[in-house]
Amino acid sequence: MGAGRGINTSFKIFTDMKKTAYIFDLDGTLLDTLQDLAAAVNYALRKNGMEEHSIDDIRRFVGNGVRKLIERAVPEGTAPAVLDKVFADFRAYYMEHSLDATKPYKGIPEVLQELKRRGCKMAVVSNKMMAATQELVAHFFPEIEVAIGENEAAGIRKKPAPDMVHKALKQLGVDANATVYIGDSDVDIQTAKNAGVPSICVLWGFRDKEFLLEHGAEQFIEKPEDIIET
Repeated sequence: MGAGRGINTSFKIFTDMKKTAYIFDLDGTLLDTLQDLAAAVNYALRKNGMEEHSIDDIRRFVGNGVRKLIERAVPEGTAPAVLDKVFADFRAYYMEHSLDATKPYKGIPEVLQELKRRGCKMAVVSNKMMAATQELVAHFFPEIEVAIGENEAAGIRKKPAPDMVHKALKQLGVDANATVYIGDSDVDIQTAKNAGVPSICVLWGFRDKEFLLEHGAEQFIEKPEDIIET
C-alpha cells in the first residue's frame, strides 16, 4: 500500500467514528512557532553569556514546555539561579515577540473554519505558557473555543499528563469517545493515550514520521486538508 493511500485510509477510520470534537496541539501542529521560539531562546542565552543554538537544535528541544526548553538549551551544570534568570529573560522576550514570525501552517485556517461550519467543537492544549497560548489562539484562530496552556501552579500538569485534555473535554462539554487529538510529537501521542482519546500525528510539524513511529504513532496525515477529508 502506498504512503498516501495509507494516510487517507487511516483518517477515514476517524470520520467513520463520527468525531464531533477536535483537540489540537499548538506548536508544530497549528502554528509554525519555531523561529520565534529560537529567537527568544538565543536572546536569553546571549544576554547571559551563553552559546546560542541552531534552529534544528531548538526543534529537538521543544515539546515538554518552555522550562524544559531552557533546561535543554543552557550548558550542562548551569546553576539553578542562573537557569532561573535565563528562563525569566526568555519569557519576557517571548511574550513581546511571539508574533514576529509565527504563522499558521498553510491550509490550517481554512480547515478550522470548515470544522466550525460543520458544528464541530475545538480546543488547543499546549505546554506553552498559558498567557502565550491564549494570546496566539485568540489572534490566529477565533474559531477555537478553548485554549489551555501550561498552568501547573493551578494543579494542571503539563502534557503528557492527561489533565489538559480532561479540562478541555469538560469545557467543551464533550465525551472522549466523540473526540480526536491531533499533534506532532511523542508527547502528544502519550498525552492522547493517557487521556483515553484516539490520536492522529501530523507530518508537517517538528518531528518526522520515523521518530513518531518509534514512539507509538499509528495514524498520520500529511497535509491539513486531510483532517476534513471524507
